[in-house]
Amino acid sequence: MQSIYALHQTENHNLQKEEKFLLSSMDNMYLLYVALMSLWTELLKRGETLQQISKAKYLATDKDKQLNQKLISNKVLLYIVNNQPLVDLIDKQNPINWKLYSEYVDLLYNQIIQSEEYQYYMQNSQNSFEIDKNFLIDLYKKIIAVDEKLYDFLQEGAMTWLDDFPLVNTLIIKLLKGIKQDNPPLYFVPKLFKDVVDQEFAIDLLRKAVLNDEKYNKYLKGKTPQWEITRLAEIDVILIKMGITEFLKFPSIPVKVTINEYVEIAKEYSTPKSSIFINGILDKLSKEFSENGLLQKIGRGLL
Repeated sequence: MQSIYALHQTENHNLQKEEKFLLSSMDNMYLLYVALMSLWTELLKRGETLQQISKAKYLATDKDKQLNQKLISNKVLLYIVNNQPLVDLIDKQNPINWKLYSEYVDLLYNQIIQSEEYQYYMQNSQNSFEIDKNFLIDLYKKIIAVDEKLYDFLQEGAMTWLDDFPLVNTLIIKLLKGIKQDNPPLYFVPKLFKDVVDQEFAIDLLRKAVLNDEKYNKYLKGKTPQWEITRLAEIDVILIKMGITEFLKFPSIPVKVTINEYVEIAKEYSTPKSSIFINGILDKLSKEFSENGLLQKIGRGLL
């Protein structure tokens, strides 16, 4: 969507340039995952440092000593940071050297220690892998993923990171929920694409949407009697044309999936009423394409 929008804003349409940007943005999404996963190591190191400082205090209380010990002894945290494939990935590809931005790690660590979730975790006398896992899930969902300072900091990174942040957070939480003591070594090093088709999809969608732009304008004529196409929100038109592309050029994608995806994108990026508008237009077009024999979907239930 952003690539097509960028092409619409320039006089000299350079599709090849946008294809490179799109591929780069997908790689950068993976780098964001690496950067966020490396935070676990930095938080553990911060806890270990404070624990050593606490032990060195002459008048340190038992509470002072336990405050950091509970976190750095978390079985699941240690399981993550000691996963060798993840360690190798972070060493090789981590785009953020957290040592240069230690203030962000300190802020996050302090928030964790002061949080209600951590206080409850401290008071729980039971000790198990599952309890430690549930704590890390709460920690990530309620503190790290919603931290405004971290969010602002990521604005200084890759251009697309802020858009990718919610998606990567969802992936990390999913991985945390699925952690078991016998996960395969590469569990924390997921592939960016599940297969070649998945890898090529975004570029194919971009090309087919852009190269058929004028043709899709004809499909839109008469579908918005109150407005000329030029008066519609540009993002809405782009999303509708992307939906048309999936209808006509991607036979394996169910119609309902296409409509739902673009309705959700509209909620995030367009006007308050855009999702209802796009849902109506795409639904009407899908029925017309089906009646005219243009909608050729492969497999059961894809209509």
